[in-house]
Amino acid sequence: MEIAPKFIIHESAHWVLNHHMSSALPGYLMLGSKSHVDSLAELHGNALAELGGLLARTQRVIEAQLKPKHLYIGRFGHEPSYPIHFHFIPVYHWVEALFWEDARYRVLETFASIENAHSLTDGAELTLFIWREFGESPEPPRVQGPSIGQTIDRLRRAFG
Repeated sequence: MEIAPKFIIHESAHWVLNHHMSSALPGYLMLGSKSHVDSLAELHGNALAELGGLLARTQRVIEAQLKPKHLYIGRFGHEPSYPIHFHFIPVYHWVEALFWEDARYRVLETFASIENAHSLTDGAELTLFIWREFGESPEPPRVQGPSIGQTIDRLRRAFG
């Protein structure tokens, strides 16, 4: 998949860090391999060696620059047409508040026992909310804070 240059934040020898091109949530980043493989086991040793430092640096920059309440980092999906990539999903206080205000997501409470819950919500529920509302909705929620363009500029300077 071709990444539009306006979304690219940082490039290294083996990886590209970009803003998620179809998410309306500022700071939702993707770290993707330049090699077209879909498994860590298939990556060249140099790409693997570079990966740990880039994951840590990206987390450090996002937390320092954007100050999310939570930052989820994960590998999702199973589409063979995309090279291996990792998602950096910032959960801001205002995003979590929108989740609680949306009555449709209260149905998730029926899938678990409140007595055994460790918290009121978890990363899976908030990730679902972010994907559906900021990625798939034709009218995503209004963003509070910097726009995607401003966020990309800020993160580029931090990676500079």
